[in-house]
Parts: sequence; C-alpha cells; structure tokens
Amino acid sequence: MTLIKCGLILSALTIVSMAHAQEPQVVPGEYLVKFRQSAAAPGVAQQKLSGKVNLKASFGIFGIYHVALKPGTGQAGLDALRADSEVEYIEPNYILSKTEMEDSVQANSLEALVQSGEVSAQAASYSQSAAPTSVAAAWALQTNSNSKIIVAVIDTGLDKNHHVFLPKAQGGTGALWMNQAEINGQPGVDDDGNGFIDDYNGWNFVANNNNFFDDDRNGHGTHVAGIVVGTGLNIFATPLEESKILIMPLKFLGSGGTGSTANAIKAIYYAVYNGARVINNSWGGPSYSRSLHEALSFAYDYRVLIASASGNYSDDNDAEPMYPANYDVPSNISVASTSASDRLSSFSNYGTTTVHIGSPGEWIESTVPGTNSYARMSGTSMATPFVAGLAALAIREAPSLSGYQIKQLIMGSVDDSNYLHGYVSTGGRINALKLTQSAQDPSNAASSSQPSYKPSYLAERGVAGEASGAAGGCGLISAAVKGGPGQGGMPSAGGVIAGLLLLPLIVWRALRSRDPKQRRRFDRFKMSSEVRVMVGDRELIGNMNSISEGGLSFDAEEALEKGGIVTMQIQSPDGKEVVQVQGHVVWNERNQSYGVQFDNAREGVVAMIRDWTAGLVKN
Repeated sequence: MTLIKCGLILSALTIVSMAHAQEPQVVPGEYLVKFRQSAAAPGVAQQKLSGKVNLKASFGIFGIYHVALKPGTGQAGLDALRADSEVEYIEPNYILSKTEMEDSVQANSLEALVQSGEVSAQAASYSQSAAPTSVAAAWALQTNSNSKIIVAVIDTGLDKNHHVFLPKAQGGTGALWMNQAEINGQPGVDDDGNGFIDDYNGWNFVANNNNFFDDDRNGHGTHVAGIVVGTGLNIFATPLEESKILIMPLKFLGSGGTGSTANAIKAIYYAVYNGARVINNSWGGPSYSRSLHEALSFAYDYRVLIASASGNYSDDNDAEPMYPANYDVPSNISVASTSASDRLSSFSNYGTTTVHIGSPGEWIESTVPGTNSYARMSGTSMATPFVAGLAALAIREAPSLSGYQIKQLIMGSVDDSNYLHGYVSTGGRINALKLTQSAQDPSNAASSSQPSYKPSYLAERGVAGEASGAAGGCGLISAAVKGGPGQGGMPSAGGVIAGLLLLPLIVWRALRSRDPKQRRRFDRFKMSSEVRVMVGDRELIGNMNSISEGGLSFDAEEALEKGGIVTMQIQSPDGKEVVQVQGHVVWNERNQSYGVQFDNAREGVVAMIRDWTAGLVKN
C-alpha cells in the first residue's frame, strides 16, 4: 500500500478553488471600444463604427463606445476596428456578479425580530451586527446638520416600498434619493437634461427604465441599502428617525445577480453626474477592464469615495485580483469581511497591499424586499456598505473633504486587530466613533486637496472569445478538480490524472509570490484522532495528526482517487462528536501534500473544531 499524507482544507459558507474562484465571463458578441482623442468626437467615431458593428451606447466625451457584432458578419467588423490606428483599445464586455453568500436566512418581520430579542427597537441601539464598532456611540457625537449625503448603491435595485425607505411622512426614514427636477417636471420629459427620462429616484440600466425594483432572489441591493442607512440610525426602531443618508439606487445587476461592465460604467457616470459623494460596489469579477478603471478614475476626479467588496473566495487579492476592489484609484477602499470577534471571515478575500480594511460581514441583519421584511446575510457585500455608510456620515461632518481624504481618515481610525495583521493593509477593523472624531477634528479638515492621479492602465489584452476563459493555467486546474456537487459530474480519469500531474507545479508557481506566513490563518494544534474518508463505496481509515479551524492533516493507508469526490468523517479528541464534510482531492503546496478541499463546509463545522482545539497544544 502507498502511504499518503493528506491535508484537509475547511472553508465555511463558501466554495473555494485552488485557482481563482471565478473565471472571466463575457457578454457574447459585445465589446467596449475606445477611440483616441483625434477620433473621439461622436460624429467621427460613429462613422468609423458604422457598418462594422451595432452601436448600443456611447460615453461620448470619453471616446468609449459599447458595441455588438453585427449578425452574420462575425469578427470581421471587429477586426476592421482593431486595425484602425485611431482605436486605442477594444475589450470584451465582461460579466460582473454580486458578492454576498448564499446562506441568507428566511426573511422575518420586524415584530418577530424584536419579540425574539434578535434586534433592539431602542432608537439609540445598533443591532445589525454584534461587532464592537461603536456605532451608537458615534451617533451621540454627530452634529445636527440638516445636510444629507448621497450614496449610490450600484447593485440589484431596491424595494422602495419597504417601510424603511418610505418618505418620513409615511413613517419611513426618507432615505430614498429624489431627483427634484424630474419630480417637479413633466412626465415623459427629460426635465434635468441628464439623458434619462423620469428618473425620479434612480435608474434601471438592465431594462433602461426608471423601474429599479430589486428582483434578486435574496434581495441583495435592498439588503445592502439597509446596511448603509443603518450606519446612521436604528432601522428597527419604532418610530423611525429621519435618515442622514440618501440612497440612490442604480440597478445594473439582474435577477440572477450578474450584470455587464458596460452597465456598471453607465451607473458610475450617472452617480457622479447626479451628486453622489459615495459609491458602493458590492460586486466584482476577476477581469481587468480599462474602461471601468477610467470610470472610477473619473469618480476620483469628482472627489467621490468608492467602497468596493474584496470578494468571497478566500483568495489573496495581491496575487489573484478582484475588480473593482483591486483598482489603485486613490479614493477606492477595498473591504474584507470580519466576524464579531474581529477575525477575518473564512470566506473573505484579503491582501496586505490591495485590501485596506476589515468590516463586519457575518450574519448582518438588514432589509429585504417586502413591506416589513428583514433577513441575515453574510459576505463582503455586507461588509462594504457598512464602510460606505460610515464614509457618508464622515463627509456629513466634514463636507469639504474629498473621497480620498475620507479614505485616509477611515484607514487611520481603525481598531487594530492581531487577527487581521497580514491580511489587510491597516491591520484593523473600521470604528465608527473614531472615524466621527477624526472627521470633526479641525486639523483634518484644514485642506481639501487630493493628490493628482494618472492611472497606470494594464497593458492592452487580446480580445477574448465568446466563451469564458482563464489565464495562467486556471482552466487546467479547474478541469482537474471539478466534478463535485453542482459541477456537472465527475471528470474523465485521463483528465484527472493529467491535471493532477501538473497541478502541483501550477499551484507552486501561483503561490511563490505569496508570503507563506500569510497563508496560515489559524493556529494549528496537535490532535490525535481517527478520521474516516469515503472514496466512492470504499472507506479509508487514518489517524489525524493536527487540526486547526482551517484544516487538518492525516495519514491514510491507501491512495485517494485524486480529483474525485470524497466524504470525510472527523472525530473529536474525546470520540464523542463527529462532523462530516464533502469535497475534492487537491494539492497543498505549503505542506507538500494532497488534501481534500471542501465545497460546502458550514459555519457549525468550523465552530465545533474551534471548541475542540480550546485545550490543545499548538503545533
């Protein structure tokens, strides 16, 4: 028999891959074309596009055009544009997606939540999360300014009929942004001349109309908006106070939680032109887009604070970028998710240089579609609007400050956490009270300047094909490890063997650039216990040597079917408890060993392991 040392990797609330958890996807046949300044004038550019592609939208003053291939012409029109010396770049219209976890609980009414004690109805209490962020203490220091800061929630939309978002006269908070020019104007007329007709409260860039209702199955955008509003008042109180923040709902993600880069860009420009001081991006993808980079740079020029979710794939963003979180726009703050005890959430992306701050993102209670509905969700999608909301309140205290300056105040007023060192650049979690005090400090508001920013764009990439692809071997790794639940069945034996032969080399190259010390999130403890591994209908019995909240190592008396599905039963040190999880065999470069990577390990599994290790000796 062959003796194999295997390392087990547990991941709570998410699916993790040795490659980037997302592969680039594109809207078939759609591209973004940027003309050089000499040909950027609408008439000139449109003449060059005419006959080659269909024009879907334009960002005229920026020389960017959203186009689609003409039926029957294939790539010929695109090739003609690529050969035009006046074309600066062409890139696919990438698909972006929301970043909340799929573990939201069943919606509850306000009455049920208050009666159960899950939330507080006291106006001076904050109970959307249990993290010690000093939100209620910050409320006591905030000024009585009548100004309201606009936060653009670029997302799946909003249920504006939820009672939290109703006008104050109807018992709500009055948090919904109102475009007074359109409200006071004539129906069917673009009264404010911004290019959108009857955009009374926001816009739907998916359907191109003013109905931005949140049709996401989890109510993602409504949940995000409730977190933003909740930074300034208790959204569970009766009666509700008036909101200090206005939500500008800009829908670009459809009912499936995905949207296009082109529509995200349209939403960003809309937000900036219509007065948003903060933009919340609880979405992202692995593909760099120069046109999206340019849009966020434009927001920076207009002194807007941009809050972007780092992602939910347990990835190191320093090595595996997530956009828009990874854009180096100086007012763009990348947010990781933390637990109530200030630990990095097991699902959260991180990065010592590219992720800036931790923020509560586990089991956050907030609004969901339905007149009186609330639910808990987890993810960097929930952590990010908490930062966006507090940023808006800081701007309210110091309106002369730019988004860049507010970002510096946020980063400079964190609560330091040893658990976050090596994972976010500040090593800390956001603190509402400290941020409010910093914003009120006259010395911080003495200057309203921000540094000039000249974007350093990534080199132009080749135009992607219609099918999604991956760079740097991601597709090869994917082919090797796919085949578990929800992955379309088992891979072929030949594909598994070929993939796994190359997988250690690919992973080794990917991880060389990372500091190994940063890869271990949890203390490891010595623990001898039996572990059973099910490979098909065979049961392998081994002895476990060590364990942590993030994984374990063990010896098994037989080679596992690499790449196949395995089910593991892990026994506690006293033999009284057993947990069971399922996953795929993968290679662990750190331990130079094969391991089993799990698809859906629940938070309860991690909590049980945490209890097991309480009295053990560190390894």
